[in-house]
Amino acid sequence: MEAYDLVIVGGGIGGSALATVMARAGRSVLLLEQSEAYVDRVRGEWIAPWGVAEVQRVGLYDLLMSAGGHHITRHVTYDETLDPAAAEAAPLPLGIFREGVPGPLCLGHPLHCQTLFDAAKAAGAKALRGVQVTAVTAGENPAVAFAHDGQAHEARARLIVGADGRTSQVREAVGIPLLQDPPHHWFAGLLVEGVEGWDPEVQAIGTEDEFGFLAFPQGGGKVRVYGGYPLDQARRFKGEDGARRFLDAFALSCSPNNRALVAGRPAGPLYSYFNADAWTERPYAPGVVLVGDAAGWNDPILGLGLSITYRDVRMVSEILKAADDWSALDFSPYGEERFERLRRLRFVAKIQASLDMEFGEAARERRRSLFERSAADPSLKAHAFAVMAGPESLPAELFTDDHRARVLGEAAPLANQVEDA
Repeated sequence: MEAYDLVIVGGGIGGSALATVMARAGRSVLLLEQSEAYVDRVRGEWIAPWGVAEVQRVGLYDLLMSAGGHHITRHVTYDETLDPAAAEAAPLPLGIFREGVPGPLCLGHPLHCQTLFDAAKAAGAKALRGVQVTAVTAGENPAVAFAHDGQAHEARARLIVGADGRTSQVREAVGIPLLQDPPHHWFAGLLVEGVEGWDPEVQAIGTEDEFGFLAFPQGGGKVRVYGGYPLDQARRFKGEDGARRFLDAFALSCSPNNRALVAGRPAGPLYSYFNADAWTERPYAPGVVLVGDAAGWNDPILGLGLSITYRDVRMVSEILKAADDWSALDFSPYGEERFERLRRLRFVAKIQASLDMEFGEAARERRRSLFERSAADPSLKAHAFAVMAGPESLPAELFTDDHRARVLGEAAPLANQVEDA
């Protein structure tokens, strides 16, 4: 039986990034990945500026840039209640949120994963593909049993890391509960190639009729697009021509530049899924810690999966590198910070979903009112700063029911009305 400092289950972005960082720090690492090849899973292309700062802190920024990382520097918000020319005349500069970060960083998911997996091997980690994990043992003597190349293996470790995604086998094996919010709308994504006429440094969001869109250029004429639509339209983009019909839905009057997206070609699968938040109250157990989606995730409307993951990697690696005796590792600072981080982001996502992914006259008026009121009072949009600069960048009072009511133009919570009276 082989023994390692770390056995990491899951060789995606979180697992491979942590393997690279810890192998570079001189720790022995076994990295286990189920897939034989990374495929487009319609996630993992966009890193917010605060997430880019985390990439820099763990020493992986130059690696991602050398693999083709692409920065976006401006943002435009479109809406059926706004003049598109006015929206385009005042783009939000995205280099203002983190010093030394020009804006969000994009890199295609399969390439991102492969780049980090190769880096982990180059750093000295033992990295295996086509692995089927059969058992996870936590506690004082952590171990992972797995099958590889037709042979059964078992590896002991000082620590097991679950980086195996939303359906985490590690999380299930050690009994860490996953808490989830109910879904709010459908969300779908597609990679588009051959896009001409879309500024490669501009991302956009917009809502019109019963469709809300987001677009994130990847460089090289490729744009990752997302669309949100009502829960009662489950079959809206089903069928063989679903990808084409989805792309045609981007032909919105409020965003004339979307014609460049519609003229592009689907370059990958179209995946539709519920938006939802999920979280763990304590992403660790004796001998085990979870990172990335295995520990819970934020509503994809904010696009913060990678930023969350890279902070997980940074925090866990710092705890590990600071300790020689791993029998008494204290992951409580990580667990507490992560719980509050996701709580704040969950709060922001609920506001954003109410604004951008609700449809009809009442929703349209809600957005129009916010655009009008925020021109006089920019603090009404302050919560969105958490998306770009990080949830810790704002005071606690911006993550309260009072702030939500102000943003959405609703009556103050009843408890507060009673107190004021």
